[in-house]
Amino acid sequence: MRELKIQNKIINDTSDCFVIAEVGHNHQGSVETAKKMFLAAKDAGADAVKLQKRDNKFLFTKEMYNSAYSSSNAYGDTYGAHRDALEFGREEYIDLQQYANELDLIFFATPFDFNSVDFLEKLNVPLYKIASGDLTSIPLLKYVAKTGKPIIISTGGGSLGDVRKAHDTIAENNSNIAILQCTAAYPCEPDEMNLKVIEAYKKEFPDKIVGLSDHQNGIGMALVAYTLGARIIEKHFTLNRAWKGTDHAFSLEPQGLTKLVRDLKRAKVALGDGVKKIIDKETKPLYKMGKKLVAAKNLSKGKVLNEDDITIKSPNDGTPPCEFDNFIGLTLKKDLNKDDNLLFEDCD
Repeated sequence: MRELKIQNKIINDTSDCFVIAEVGHNHQGSVETAKKMFLAAKDAGADAVKLQKRDNKFLFTKEMYNSAYSSSNAYGDTYGAHRDALEFGREEYIDLQQYANELDLIFFATPFDFNSVDFLEKLNVPLYKIASGDLTSIPLLKYVAKTGKPIIISTGGGSLGDVRKAHDTIAENNSNIAILQCTAAYPCEPDEMNLKVIEAYKKEFPDKIVGLSDHQNGIGMALVAYTLGARIIEKHFTLNRAWKGTDHAFSLEPQGLTKLVRDLKRAKVALGDGVKKIIDKETKPLYKMGKKLVAAKNLSKGKVLNEDDITIKSPNDGTPPCEFDNFIGLTLKKDLNKDDNLLFEDCD
């Protein structure tokens, strides 16, 4: 059976969905805002909160780092200054890690470069996320795999061949892998999500947990993903969709995340075990709605029954209508009044 353990959470085909609130840089560079987001995510029922970690000067070329950045979402005049304004250092990460632990939230991050992996390893984060943009970054995948920690891979913008190669690269050193269907569009429209890939991943990687990194506005498609077999759902999270920043507009606010977690739990129990059966709660409604066989009119002892002698009426406290044809040609052993129950024991 496919299974992944993350701290005290066991994720498998019969478990609740593991829900990740992707905070990313929606905290806008504020530790206090990040803490408010963590608390809101906990209250909503999320299992984990995730940040993004970059060593900006190492990650970006000098030209890109120093390039002018005039977007309405910019936090600096250059792209490097913008990214630096949103980046937390060791002190902030330790503070947030401790706070997440107090809330019993799993805290981790996506490393975008080797230095960020080293940074997160010093904090002993319990798992790693690989961003879609690094699906083919084989050296980085190997580096993360050597940590031995569980690794969740987003697969946006990749082919099945790319996903296989990423999986196989990590699996050489680390079998603790989950694979998320993802469309690297922000936001993503429903007709761009291709959720049936979840089923394809389940067949291709039969011993691996499969999930969805969901960039679509709303919660409905995540529920569809769960029914297809997704057991990890990642959604971008914010306190206010109108805040400055590129990710806020397609992120869930606390109310939306609360509804998502609620509905995923409902979906789990609603799927049931696949065995059709009657439950006790159906008895009362079906007493009123169901039907039985009764005498269509007053009938005398010795009457040989025909179709005109029998009718179907409620409530459901007698012989079921499916027995109708079996009464034709039988002889009554007693008188029946109109609407009396028609029973086999009253016939020869």
